[in-house]
Amino acid sequence: MLSKSPVRTTIPVVDLDRAKSFYGTKLGLAPLNASVKDVALFECGSGTCIELYKRAPTKADHTVATFEVGDIEAEVGSLRQKGIVFEEYDMPAAGIRTVDGIATLGSLKSAWFKDTEGNILCVHQMKK
Repeated sequence: MLSKSPVRTTIPVVDLDRAKSFYGTKLGLAPLNASVKDVALFECGSGTCIELYKRAPTKADHTVATFEVGDIEAEVGSLRQKGIVFEEYDMPAAGIRTVDGIATLGSLKSAWFKDTEGNILCVHQMKK
């Protein structure tokens, strides 16, 4: 049953070496062994992982992966120290407006940034 199956996000990248450096160094994810050409896997929390695969350029204008964190302000600050630039959004129709890179959406706080390939990633925290 799929309801009991782990799921992983698969993200296209143009420059696999550049992307591997970003996910490993900037995001601090541990690489996993992958024996498939032009594919890299990175370990995330709770047994999840991210798969990067090399392909021609694509354009995703939506979030491709979200990391759940316990303290979004601390995580955003830590990532900024590593050179990550957070997106600023003002989208009244969607109810999204960031302040210093962080949007509050009901019981959820979110912040978005891009990887080296232009893919949109997110960190979010459920308010306590």
